[in-house]
Amino acid sequence: MAAKPSAAEEPPANAGAESARPDKTPRTARGRATLRKLLDAAAIEFGERGFHEASISGITRRAGTALGSFYTYFDSKDEIFRALVQDMSAQVGKHAAAAMQEASGALDRERAALKGFLEFAREHKEIYRIIDEAEFVDSESYRAHYQVTATRILSRLQAGAAAGEIRGDVSELHAWAVMGMNVFLGLRYGIWNEDMTPDAIASAANDFITRGLKP
Repeated sequence: MAAKPSAAEEPPANAGAESARPDKTPRTARGRATLRKLLDAAAIEFGERGFHEASISGITRRAGTALGSFYTYFDSKDEIFRALVQDMSAQVGKHAAAAMQEASGALDRERAALKGFLEFAREHKEIYRIIDEAEFVDSESYRAHYQVTATRILSRLQAGAAAGEIRGDVSELHAWAVMGMNVFLGLRYGIWNEDMTPDAIASAANDFITRGLKP
């Protein structure tokens, strides 16, 4: 039986709620729904206008919420931006995990995870602008996004190695290499141009992982 990735790579079910400060985490379904609206609206506002031109009033207007609702969960534009980066990172993990449900074996999990990411990137093109801006707006969140993503990949690779499905010396370096490939494939085929299907891209990348560049 193929080994399954560990629970460490699974994002929390209430990822959106956990993006707020602990003392402002909503405790009701209505509160969680409002927070979700704010984060979704923030993704559009920051994605279209960039961090410096975006505004709290723009976020609440897009969310269809009162300005006071914003301050129930966040103290500033910086704070919701930081929460948004964390939330988008969790959403990427959630979509990858969902895509891998029917995968069999370590290599097939990587194919399915990339396919899931490409589909997510095409639906949420703003993710690249937001993550890129995070390097300058909140470098800690920027680094955490990639470190968390690499940890998820490493967890999968180590599970595959333990099951004898892939080489036994997989390391953090391999996880970052796979992530780097996925990030730029998402940029080329998810943001710049959609001239290949996610399935075709993921299958070609998976063949590259499997066989390398040997003739």
